[in-house]
Amino acid sequence: MTKERLITGKTKLLGVIGHPVEHSLSPAMHNAAIAHLGLDYVYLPFPIAPQNLEIAIAGLAAIGVVGFSVTIPHKQAIMPLLSEITPLAQAIGAVNTVSRQNNQWVGTNTDIEGFIAPLQTTYKQDWSQKVAVILGNGGAARAVVAGCHQLGFAKIHVVGRNVQRLQEFGNSWNNSPISENLQVHQWEELPKLIPQANLLVNTTPIGMYPKVNESPLSVEEIANLPKGAIAYDLIYIPKPTQFLEQAEKQGAIAIDGLEMLVQQGVAALKIWLQQETVPVEVMRQALQKHLGLG
Repeated sequence: MTKERLITGKTKLLGVIGHPVEHSLSPAMHNAAIAHLGLDYVYLPFPIAPQNLEIAIAGLAAIGVVGFSVTIPHKQAIMPLLSEITPLAQAIGAVNTVSRQNNQWVGTNTDIEGFIAPLQTTYKQDWSQKVAVILGNGGAARAVVAGCHQLGFAKIHVVGRNVQRLQEFGNSWNNSPISENLQVHQWEELPKLIPQANLLVNTTPIGMYPKVNESPLSVEEIANLPKGAIAYDLIYIPKPTQFLEQAEKQGAIAIDGLEMLVQQGVAALKIWLQQETVPVEVMRQALQKHLGLG
């Protein structure tokens, strides 16, 4: 039994901002790591509505917050409010990790590291002849596109519903080498894309708590996924999502968002604590226990 941690006036603050944020597993994961390391920090969820983002960021600076995670819907909206953005986050066009450096907010993106981690370890293969199909074109999709490019995918197809946003998404990579492998498609084109997919990624919030009975794709659409393809859902509650359950029935390999959550959290904690090693296994187990899986 670990001894109880006392929160005092000296305790340093970390947290996660989002809307909603009540169901975030980040506090369980980060507080477990902090306790294991014996550090005087606490990681808190901060629910911040979009219209309050600017004032909230100023408030977090005023109370001396050391750093925070950024989740839906703030990953892109926060960018103009930061003093500095790392080149990686700039390329992705979304920030998920913010740290306080020299009295200024610095934004980066650890989602890309989190996303590719299981594809570089457990499911490692040569991706250079492979096709990725990505559902959704928001902030998370940007990290996935950059991750697929880093892994060396031959083709990256992004599918979205809003034509204007989709075009903007496609155009935003024009000055990047990523544009050579990237194509954007309207949702109606999915039937011809799914049979080509070696990796099918859901970056949309469809299927996430509380709408756990929904899937971004119909059973008929998923039925065309090639056997042995990888279906990857960035959602981690429920476990498994409808999307992954249906994909597994088709003989696909399922990866959920839990390992991505762990690995992006590991990368973020290293930045905040300014140390090279953090207890990965402790973080993973804390999440599994929290979800009733451990």
